[in-house]
Amino acid sequence: MSIGPKSVPDGVPEIYGDAVDAALDGVPADAPLWCFGDQLGPAVYGLAQHAEREVVLVESSAVLRRRRYHRQKLHLLLSGMRHLDDHLGDRSTYHRTTTYREALAKVDRPVVVHEPTSYAAAEFVDALHAEGLVAAVLPTTTFARPKAEFAAWAGEGADAKGRSGKTSFTMENFYRNQRRRFDVLMEGPDAPVGGKWNLDHENREGPPKGTTLGVKEPWWPTEDEIDERVRHDLDEMDLPTVGQDGPRLFAVTPDEARRALKRFVDHRLDPFGPYEDAVMAGDWTMAHSLLSVPLNLGVLHPLDAVHTAEEAYQGGHARLNSVEGFVRQILGWREYIWHLFWHFGKGYHRSNELQARAALPDWWADLDGDAVTAACLGHTLNEVRDRGWTHHIPRLMILGNFALQRGYRPSELSEWFTTSFVDGFAWVMPPNVVGMSQHADGGRLATKPYASGGAYLNKMTDHCGGCAFDPKVRVGEKACPFTAGYWQFVHRHQDLLRANQRTARSVATMDRLKDLDALLEQEKGRTDF
Repeated sequence: MSIGPKSVPDGVPEIYGDAVDAALDGVPADAPLWCFGDQLGPAVYGLAQHAEREVVLVESSAVLRRRRYHRQKLHLLLSGMRHLDDHLGDRSTYHRTTTYREALAKVDRPVVVHEPTSYAAAEFVDALHAEGLVAAVLPTTTFARPKAEFAAWAGEGADAKGRSGKTSFTMENFYRNQRRRFDVLMEGPDAPVGGKWNLDHENREGPPKGTTLGVKEPWWPTEDEIDERVRHDLDEMDLPTVGQDGPRLFAVTPDEARRALKRFVDHRLDPFGPYEDAVMAGDWTMAHSLLSVPLNLGVLHPLDAVHTAEEAYQGGHARLNSVEGFVRQILGWREYIWHLFWHFGKGYHRSNELQARAALPDWWADLDGDAVTAACLGHTLNEVRDRGWTHHIPRLMILGNFALQRGYRPSELSEWFTTSFVDGFAWVMPPNVVGMSQHADGGRLATKPYASGGAYLNKMTDHCGGCAFDPKVRVGEKACPFTAGYWQFVHRHQDLLRANQRTARSVATMDRLKDLDALLEQEKGRTDF
């Protein structure tokens, strides 16, 4: 079955129709639909197969209290659920209970539910299905590619460690396949628009002069009485949160998501590409879309996002490298991460091939950037504290890079990203953190560790100029913790890095450092970062 831009009206993916129909075979048309907190869009409740169903929403205090979530993350989740309840009116029943099971016991008949987005929730739903509280478990419909299609593409011949049977199981190959599959930025079956699949080389500009990128602001939501009540209720619950409360910054309804997408495509997509990897201390949004929250809440479908961006290119409103970069983020990387979460298996988050055992420091876990001297690290931690969000380069090359160098335990770091970031969900962080950022999976996701010294940060951020440390100094009072930490990391894992053609040169360079012994002694006892 082919699918094109017109096949997904209003975010409802027709691609899943047959699979949903098969799962609903024999289930009453009026069996209630239970929606989790990340299934809040029309790609779930708007399916034609659910037209006669009551929608059940459950706010579980036990789930909210289970982990130390960012305060603004909890606000976004509850705001999204309560706004959906308000939108659906009499069609929706909203339960505020201690547990999910307690709420489902109040429903007078078995419910149907779409597959959850974590192993724990999926196992719980399977148990409820076995008990008869759930009548049917339906495919996840908030992503472009069904799991069965990915499994067929990846190949069934995976080895004991979950590696694919395909010769080249890479994100780039997946991305090209996605472009062909959904006919996005294509001029023919195997002809990408412009003749190139990947324009990443055009999207690596460092930060421009000045304090901001100078583009039009993103769309901002206007808080309403639902948000006011959410904030009041969170205060009353006194949950074990991290981070600061603040105004709601992200879309949580389909209507808000459409507005945020339109503002991005109309005013910010064109300048997005060249500076997508740059970091500016005075401009936290730069030209980024801020769509990860509505995407991960299920209120914006990824195919709607990429088709809208594609139309901007076709209409001459956005340059190709910017549109391609955005499409690669959504249709490529995000979808790849989703499928790898399931492909790699339940225990993947515990991978620790580099034997990293250090616990997260209190200042890190508490988001206390003021306790840190390094300008880039302190600023980024405070951004997470204040908003629960940074774009991908601070995540990967500041936070992730530092954690990799210092040997923080990958599973603990992945949990921290999941709970501290407003767009963090159980499926998002293990591949991104354990695999991409910490290289803890032995290279199953990335071909090399993403470690760098201060030179990269000096090029791609504007933090270094006013920092007490010098990115060119590796030993002494002004030694940059990223520069010194990089060489410490290379020394610690030199055998692994020497065997990789992409990193062997770093080991050879390390062997020529005359101050290596002094550097290693300095970093061994370092507490000032």
